[in-house]
Amino acid sequence: MTNATDAPLSDTRSVLLYDGDCGFCAGSVQFMLRHEPSAARAHLAFAPLQGAFGTMVRERFPALAAVDSVVWYDPSVPAVRVRSAAALAAMAHLGGVWAAVATLGRLVPRVLRDAIYDQIARRRFDIAAPACPLPSFEHRARFLP
Repeated sequence: MTNATDAPLSDTRSVLLYDGDCGFCAGSVQFMLRHEPSAARAHLAFAPLQGAFGTMVRERFPALAAVDSVVWYDPSVPAVRVRSAAALAAMAHLGGVWAAVATLGRLVPRVLRDAIYDQIARRRFDIAAPACPLPSFEHRARFLP
């Protein structure tokens, strides 16, 4: 979506920013934690959009001010992906069949992918109750403030 030329906000890990007030979003993070290969765990951190790290990313990328979406932050570029592009990046991170689904998903025109994403996003609070799951001791170091 947007590139920035300043130094990265995090270490070398990508960061998945999610709506910390959304049960569906928190459940999606838990799904990723359960299904990612152990070798991939060192490459991804998580942070709520409403937290300190999410605020720093939104300040660095002003176009995110109006975005109500999951955000994939890649510190190596640095750049962010939003909406369906962020969801596909998360699926690709999981590897295996999920990476194959992400590859197929990228064949769908972005305008259509984003329309589907937006339909789910509008209903996310109806799909799952608000939640604030605490990460396990094992996963706490992967969550940024």
